[in-house]
Amino acid sequence: MRFFFLTTALLASLLASGCGSGIPLDEPIEGPIWQLEQLGSELIEPSSDPRRNAQIQFDRSSGRVSGSGGCNRVTGTYERSGSTLRLHQLGATRMACPNEASTINETQFFAALQSTASYRLQGTSKLSLLDASGRTVATLSNVGAR
Repeated sequence: MRFFFLTTALLASLLASGCGSGIPLDEPIEGPIWQLEQLGSELIEPSSDPRRNAQIQFDRSSGRVSGSGGCNRVTGTYERSGSTLRLHQLGATRMACPNEASTINETQFFAALQSTASYRLQGTSKLSLLDASGRTVATLSNVGAR
């Protein structure tokens, strides 16, 4: 009986620790506004106008994701289980962006969202979106954690 309790306690401890990562697998990504910092290996400079920064936010109660590519609004649904993250039914407005660079970054950001298969958190301040091969397609920062 003692062995059973010891084994159960050890298993619960491993599950709570996220298999040694230090971050539980069910660490919430919901709530904060996540602002784009990097697309693949390309750093994205924040705009002086916060409304022009690419960002997303996950809403647990509705299962919806919403945000902006810096020019156009995006919305859709998402499913999250452990570190798996899938975004579905993404749609965006079709307004003209102020310059070609904004259009390119926005298109790449929306493509990164579409290709997301999982995520990785670094504390509560950084969110990396990963594609099916585990490659980081976008890195975002928690606007409220700065």
